[in-house]
Amino acid sequence: MTDNPLIQPFDCVPFSQINQNHYLPAFEHLIGKAKFALHQIATQKTPPTFDNTLGALEYSAQELERASLLFFNLLSANTNEQLQALAQTISPLLSAFSNDVLLNQELYARIATIHQQRDQISLLPEQKRLLDQQYRAFLRNGAQLNPKDKATLRSIDQTLAQTTLTFGNNVLADTNAYYLHLHQREDLNGLTTAYIESAQEKAKAKGKEGFVIGLDFPSYMPFMKYAKNRAHRKTLWQAFGSRGFLNNDQNNEDIIKRIVRLRKERALLLGYKSHAHFVLEERMAKSPQAVRQFLEEFGEKAGPAAQKELEELKAFALEQEGIDQLEPWDTAYFSEQLKKKLFDWDEEAVKPYFPLHQVLEGAFAVTNKLYGMVFQEDSSIEVYHPEVKAFRVMDHNGTLKAILYTDFHPRPSKRDGAWMTSYKNQYCHQGTNERPHISIVCNFTPPTATTPSLLSFQEVTTLFHEFGHALHGILADTIYPSLSGTHVSWDFVELPSQIMENWCYQDESLALFAKHYQTGAALPEHYLTQIKQIMTFQQGMQTLRQIGFASLDMAYHDESGLEKTSVKAFEKQALRPTQLFDPSEDTCMSTAFSHIFQGGYAAGYYSYKWAEVLDADAFGLFQERGIFDQATAQAFKNNILSQGGTQDPMDLFVAFRGRQPSPDALLKRSGLV
Repeated sequence: MTDNPLIQPFDCVPFSQINQNHYLPAFEHLIGKAKFALHQIATQKTPPTFDNTLGALEYSAQELERASLLFFNLLSANTNEQLQALAQTISPLLSAFSNDVLLNQELYARIATIHQQRDQISLLPEQKRLLDQQYRAFLRNGAQLNPKDKATLRSIDQTLAQTTLTFGNNVLADTNAYYLHLHQREDLNGLTTAYIESAQEKAKAKGKEGFVIGLDFPSYMPFMKYAKNRAHRKTLWQAFGSRGFLNNDQNNEDIIKRIVRLRKERALLLGYKSHAHFVLEERMAKSPQAVRQFLEEFGEKAGPAAQKELEELKAFALEQEGIDQLEPWDTAYFSEQLKKKLFDWDEEAVKPYFPLHQVLEGAFAVTNKLYGMVFQEDSSIEVYHPEVKAFRVMDHNGTLKAILYTDFHPRPSKRDGAWMTSYKNQYCHQGTNERPHISIVCNFTPPTATTPSLLSFQEVTTLFHEFGHALHGILADTIYPSLSGTHVSWDFVELPSQIMENWCYQDESLALFAKHYQTGAALPEHYLTQIKQIMTFQQGMQTLRQIGFASLDMAYHDESGLEKTSVKAFEKQALRPTQLFDPSEDTCMSTAFSHIFQGGYAAGYYSYKWAEVLDADAFGLFQERGIFDQATAQAFKNNILSQGGTQDPMDLFVAFRGRQPSPDALLKRSGLV
């Protein structure tokens, strides 16, 4: 074991030294080490104090935490069959260890004693927050259950750990398995030369002539937006919508039923009416009723606007191409054409002004102007794939604040989507402020043999979004790891990411990086105007779509009744109030809804819209004072970005904004009022 790099101290991950045979022995060793530390804390004879119990517990499993972060990050970003098989073994081990902590009666008794004495002992505000959080965590996760129910809870948690992994593996397998093979260049009419080159390269990689279109977003979305061939758009749309729904080994229907059933059983066992009640008790929203009311209020504004936008789109499709029955596979295509007509918007003409490396430098420049951070690429830091880059993040004094990894292009070993994660959390221990190692993982348009990676404007905002999450980790400054960075309520965690998108629409910030990749010319003024105009384009339809996803999530996790029907029938019923088209019987979005069945958004998908309210209102202060106003930036850093979960999120927002959030700014920004 001594030659296993995962059990040796390391700062930056030594990726090149780690092979897949290291993982399981390392996890078994580190879990054993953490269990021993847990036993020492729980059974010590010394009376319980914050430091010897809660403080000690916080740092007792840091080596295990780092190994877990590393393993599951690679499982998402650079996976293979061996890693996926290992995950099915390792996940239950970690779930069992988590239960060992939260179901430990002696440890709970010590924490309960400290909690009873909290008003008589001197604690820092962050320590009080940690005490309250941990006490509730033990209560909410079975500390007071009888032995039989504790055993049941352990079984549920282990099964869920394996089943959610299987869900994600199935989606990735179906995504990778499908491709649309086209033979004639005319089949790609409407698409750019760069896209056609890329499709040709994909075909060559598969040993085929012609062109290959995949289901990864950089391949799928441009085809849906620009391909003139309606039949091919339909074929691709159906393939994308049927992931996890096919009659094959990757079908996720029974897995969804199992996940939903187990989550409900778990909630009932712990004394909650539903999984949504369990989850939302710890969120800003507090209850399923509050979430439903929030969604209904936005639905009332978005519904009429969406219907009006759809009728406008139908009329346009009829006028342009004689389409008398608009279908879902037509919406992206005709929306792009209508946008061009209304605003003279041509996304392909704008993309040359957004080469990936410049957009990333733009995010760095905006961060420097706001928070004084400097980003320096360091090729000596090991990475896990040749496409990954590593940066040292320094403050204005040259002090290291973080390590940042960036991984931007799709590949078969990477799951779809975009996310921020960490390889090491920030915390303070034994006089050292341990700095975080943060990663941004995306699936952006890759370069071709003749063209660099040129981003669509949606990809630009995605990069800034994930960069906002990264800043939440980079600028963290807390004592305890479980309260650091993005360890906050899920309906608050999107505020730092979504507010960052606003700088993509401002002349002053776009001037920093929106320049033609060949000529260096600045983005023309009329494009700047168009970018602002398209902010409100089809916001009714977009908002209604988000409300639909959030409503479906709530339906699954709040007294679902799924056991009485099929996944498809359940989905149709839940989405009916927000659907603008008749549902297709051949597709099912639930079976690839990884946010709620693999990620952390179960009973929490509403948080995207919830956080939009927060971000629009918060950015309003920057607009009032100047988008690079130093006092406002420092207030946002000090009250939001650095604080993690050390205070109630509403208190943090009020400390920055001076009042509770109002939806007015978002409604105005979206053009819904």
